[in-house]
Amino acid sequence: MRVRSSITQSIILFLTILIASQIYSYYAVFNYALLPSLGQFNKLLSYEIQLMMDNGQAIDEELERPVRRRVLRELGVTLHARDSDYGQKYHQAMSIDLMSEDMSQELGQQTEVRLSLGDDSYVLWMSLDALPDSVIRIPLTELQEEDFSPLFYNSVIMALVLVLGGWLFIRLQNRPLLALEKAAIKVGNGEIPQPLPEQGSTEIRSVTQAFNQMSRGIQALEEDRALLMAGISHDIRTPLTRIRLATEMMSPEDSYLAEGIISDTEECNEIIGQFMDYLKPVQADQFVKVDINGIAEEVASAEYGPEVNIEAILSDDLCDAKGSAIAIKRAVGNLVMNATRYGNGWIRISTGMTADRKLVWVTVEDNGPGIAEDQISKLFEPFTRGDTARGSEGTGLGLAIVKRIVSQHHGAIVINNRSEGGLKAQISFPTTKK
Repeated sequence: MRVRSSITQSIILFLTILIASQIYSYYAVFNYALLPSLGQFNKLLSYEIQLMMDNGQAIDEELERPVRRRVLRELGVTLHARDSDYGQKYHQAMSIDLMSEDMSQELGQQTEVRLSLGDDSYVLWMSLDALPDSVIRIPLTELQEEDFSPLFYNSVIMALVLVLGGWLFIRLQNRPLLALEKAAIKVGNGEIPQPLPEQGSTEIRSVTQAFNQMSRGIQALEEDRALLMAGISHDIRTPLTRIRLATEMMSPEDSYLAEGIISDTEECNEIIGQFMDYLKPVQADQFVKVDINGIAEEVASAEYGPEVNIEAILSDDLCDAKGSAIAIKRAVGNLVMNATRYGNGWIRISTGMTADRKLVWVTVEDNGPGIAEDQISKLFEPFTRGDTARGSEGTGLGLAIVKRIVSQHHGAIVINNRSEGGLKAQISFPTTKK
């Protein structure tokens, strides 16, 4: 599985370099320090064995037998039979091939070297061809088992300190990127974040500077768009108002014509209002607690005509939603208007909350003809009015506005066909934190 997090990738790379450096360090110590020391140790050891074997002419001339015994006694070198208890310990010891080869060359005969852990220290065992029935025991009194524990613990502690230091360094380096990620998410949700502080490495500073510049450009564009739409709305509605006024002053003989003109002006005003609602931004920093049941009751009690029957099923003990009450009411109202337009006179509004109490939802159902499954995803696109089964009335922005409001509130919207016939739309909003 590919790791995509930059922190994890950096830690893995850091660990890989650390392990490689440790392996090289052990290799260098082994080849340039341990092997020469081992060679020197083997020479001294071979000298002790020659003292034990008493077969060197030069040694006999320099050291008399009593002196030789005293030296061996001080060194702790002893000779034991293979069938003794010490011989059994020799057979249970671990063989050391490298020392066996070196000692065979030093002594000029086949020698096997083994190592075991004694009661007080490590013990070196040797078996020579010249002494087929005996084994030589050499205690390594200066080499204790606990001598290796500090080396292991110190290596582990040093590795942990290096990894922790590397993680802390990488985290500090990536902190501006995390802030940049959060700010980018806000921009994606239609919010304009505050300018980010330009800190960190040179590359991160450049990215942050470019992001701040982009954010300022988006904010300016949003302000220009809002100003443009406000101007268009005012400039278009002003002549529409004059047309409406002039139409109402027409003579009774032209009432049939006046009704058509008034209907057209009202439709134009509705289209302008839908455009303004779609382009109107929602300020997340101004979100407040919203009573979903109260909004559902207001929408259900509105007048939609005598042929429309609205059934409200509201759940008790709902948490308040976090958002804009006006925007949420507009979203629920658009769903109900869509149901009255395409349904057959029956609408049901219900509310509820998820089991984890993190989302509160409103559902609007109708008993209309429904819609083809392949057309459901297209309902949220602007200027889409559904297929012929749902009719072709409206401006085509109703569900697009609902989708935009829900997205700005970090909620969710689901639309599907009811098994009994008709359409079911559910919108969910995050609840306020206790």
